[in-house]
Amino acid sequence: MRKLTFLLFGILLFSCQPKKEEAAKKDEAACAKDSAKTEGKKFEMYQMSEMSLLMEQMYVDNQRLKERIQKGDTIGQFPNHFLQIHKAVMTDDKENDAFFKEQAANFIHAQELIYKDPKNAKAHFNKGVDACLKCHQVKCAGPIPRIKKLYITD
Repeated sequence: MRKLTFLLFGILLFSCQPKKEEAAKKDEAACAKDSAKTEGKKFEMYQMSEMSLLMEQMYVDNQRLKERIQKGDTIGQFPNHFLQIHKAVMTDDKENDAFFKEQAANFIHAQELIYKDPKNAKAHFNKGVDACLKCHQVKCAGPIPRIKKLYITD
């Protein structure tokens, strides 16, 4: 009886083996088919526009500024590269309209006031964040949750 059970177990074990090999061959064929589809296509890496790069830098600068304001540290000088907001090339030039220009001017004005009137830095900083949000609510909503984290609430 033991020999028969062992024999049946062995037959089952070896009979399953070709099915696994067939499945592996099917997977290989599917991969080859997928790679044939993408072979003719070139992978293109996303390049950020000048405006996107500038906004990323402004975000980092404002994170640091927020920390300095919260700690009561010296604020330093207005970062002149912020003024590039008026000239930086956008992903879509049509977005550089009157609304954007107005919000950019509001942002720059609030930022300059932080450095000119450090006693009210928190209020001016939050007005700058407001300008960012107003623009992004209309133009590009993606970064809104991130921008909201800049507010100084304490």
